[in-house]
Amino acid sequence: MFQPKVIFFDAVGTLFGVRGSVGEAYGTLAQQFGVNANPAQLNRAFFACFKAREQAAFPGVETREIPRLEFEWWEAIATDTFKRAGVFGDFADFSAFFAALYAYFATKDPWFVYPEVRSTLASLRSKHIELGVISNFDSRLYPVLEALDLAEFFSSVTISTQVGAAKPDPHIFATALAKHGCTPEEAWHIGDSYRDDYEGAMKAQMRGIWLQRES
Repeated sequence: MFQPKVIFFDAVGTLFGVRGSVGEAYGTLAQQFGVNANPAQLNRAFFACFKAREQAAFPGVETREIPRLEFEWWEAIATDTFKRAGVFGDFADFSAFFAALYAYFATKDPWFVYPEVRSTLASLRSKHIELGVISNFDSRLYPVLEALDLAEFFSSVTISTQVGAAKPDPHIFATALAKHGCTPEEAWHIGDSYRDDYEGAMKAQMRGIWLQRES
């Protein structure tokens, strides 16, 4: 089989996932701020709000503005999540809670690495295949990859908030390809989203591989 020059991976849901659920993480931290909420209800609310929001990409903005915009993008989702769950008004200081929540997801604590990931990455690297990440996450991805001991495997990380385009937009794939100086035909992209990862890669004329994980 043809060996690609570079293989790109999606991040969340492909390399690593959330321990338990987003709702559990939100609920546990909310308890520290004196707010009790049902984790399953929070989880449903989160995904409804996440899907309803435009993807995290900020075209045409200055680089120094990106961290603020990332923070505000997630704050809006968290606000809507707790409002939908009916407990937003229970917070004495939601801004303080969200600041703690946002910082929490930049650490290793809420994440776990899928069992086969490190051995797969090591095997590919031993074949002299370059590895990269293409993600619709935000700049917290850098410290998360470091904390999970995954950063060393990747020679590039390309994220939507910094590119100004989110998967499945071909522009984010083209940006990642340029970092490796290769053509689309020389690259594969692996991810758990059929639309963003598989169809997005195919539209960018790369080989897309859809990773179907058990829920």
